[in-house]
Amino acid sequence: MAYEVPDLPYDYAALEPHIDEATMRLHHDKHHQAYVDKANAALKGTEWEGQDIEAVLRSLDRLPDDIRTAVRNNGGGHANHTFFWQIMSPDGGGEPGGDLAEAISDAFGSFNAFKDKLTAAGVGQFGSGWAWLVHDGSGLVVTSTANQDTPISAGQTPLLGVDVWEHAYYLKYQNRRPDYLDAWWNVVNWDEVESRFRAANG
Repeated sequence: MAYEVPDLPYDYAALEPHIDEATMRLHHDKHHQAYVDKANAALKGTEWEGQDIEAVLRSLDRLPDDIRTAVRNNGGGHANHTFFWQIMSPDGGGEPGGDLAEAISDAFGSFNAFKDKLTAAGVGQFGSGWAWLVHDGSGLVVTSTANQDTPISAGQTPLLGVDVWEHAYYLKYQNRRPDYLDAWWNVVNWDEVESRFRAANG
């Protein structure tokens, strides 16, 4: 079955004032749709067509050379954005609780230290890309990826990720990526992040 852009779990304007409605419409309806269309086209007629996108991205080295880059870029874009919509919420922000909060403190020293580290990864990502909190199999790590590369392809489990492509923020924040990242923390859906953390810990 061909990939489809999932519906947003909230209204386009629900993340205002931190992320504006116009950006959400463009980002979800145009950019995400383009990734889906191109990923479907690249995989059409291959044994990988319609397979779970995360399974495909974990197996990039097994894809034919002539489609690998298109799948890496567009399949990655589809997976990253599907994830991104879910880890934001109009009821987000604040700090995590429970086991996730404890794991973050153990790994980074404090929640604020973690927040600073992830923000710095996003601000410092040259050009387009993402900043991530991942579970690497042994613990929590902050990392970043270029373009639409995903930690999934490196065998890591994304728990939290922020899109720092200009299309994610330029309509509202222009070139002020740090301002966008500061605002983004107000919409983080910690319940979803904690659910993913529990799943990663088995």
